[in-house]
Amino acid sequence: MSARRDEPAANAPELRERVLDALRALLRERTFESLSVAEIIAAAGVSRASFYFYFAGKQAALAELVRRAVGAGHQAAQPWTESAPTPAGDPAAALRAGIDAGATLWLDNAGVLRAIVESWGSDPQLRELWLAQMATFTAATTARIEADPEAMRRLAGADVAAVAASLTWLGERLYYLAACGVPPFDDRAVLVDTLHHVWISTLYPGG
Repeated sequence: MSARRDEPAANAPELRERVLDALRALLRERTFESLSVAEIIAAAGVSRASFYFYFAGKQAALAELVRRAVGAGHQAAQPWTESAPTPAGDPAAALRAGIDAGATLWLDNAGVLRAIVESWGSDPQLRELWLAQMATFTAATTARIEADPEAMRRLAGADVAAVAASLTWLGERLYYLAACGVPPFDDRAVLVDTLHHVWISTLYPGG
């Protein structure tokens, strides 16, 4: 008994990463709802004690993968969110770079991100997680808009946070459809062009 109890501490963080790698791989072919903890354990090659040492359940393991993907998502968005709004700047080019990087992120993490989008509506734990993660993108978008006098002028009278949330959730939906291979957004060029057009039309019409 003591050997099994000591197993996680002896091999940390390798065992934890094996669980996460196994779940990520399984989600490429399976839905999250259809997966059992036993299947994740078997794929990871770890004991049940090891799994539960690190994760309260499969939702907690998915949550960790989602947080990592969201962290990478903020890096992907930096061409626009971190760019300084100056007269000489090109917000349209910065937006396209961020949208294109976002497409890469979603396609590289398709299984994980499909899982959270398909599960958050029926699982309170995952609902709280995904709404909080999406709120970070909305906050970053709101801050970038509010820092840009030209965008603020064009949105005069609008609820900036609501506009930012609308753009953020539109991106979530179209990226999700692309990750599921749903036409026309399975065509990467169509996906990027469409999101870029909507964002530019909203924030920089005529720019």
